[in-house]
Amino acid sequence: MEPDDSLSRLRERARVRARGLRQRQTQAEQVMWHHLRNRRLLDLKFRRQHAVGPCFADFACIEIGLVIEIDGGQHADAEPHDMCRETAMTAHGYRTLRFWNHEVLNETEAVMERIRQVAITLTPALSRQREREQDKGTTP
Repeated sequence: MEPDDSLSRLRERARVRARGLRQRQTQAEQVMWHHLRNRRLLDLKFRRQHAVGPCFADFACIEIGLVIEIDGGQHADAEPHDMCRETAMTAHGYRTLRFWNHEVLNETEAVMERIRQVAITLTPALSRQREREQDKGTTP
């Protein structure tokens, strides 16, 4: 078997798994996707169920290196696994924000504001724009 064959098989498996995960979204993931899709947040491109190393991020923005994870009740017992995933994503250059399902469903605007704040700090052009706006607000 050629090395390219095994790599293409791995990619195909990852693609199929990601598609399956996208088709079985939780309600919280659906709400989050509604707010992130089509560059609705700061004109940033987010992907659903994006492969990051050996893991699949619920949502990932490649251009600023941000991963958003939405956790349900099953994650309360999976903290070591989640920490391992977060370490793997950090090793690939991503910062991870983690929210509980109930936060996304009941405090959507607060969750989106937190994501906006972090995204701005990860985006140099947006950080400079925010600084200019603050300067304008403080000058007479």
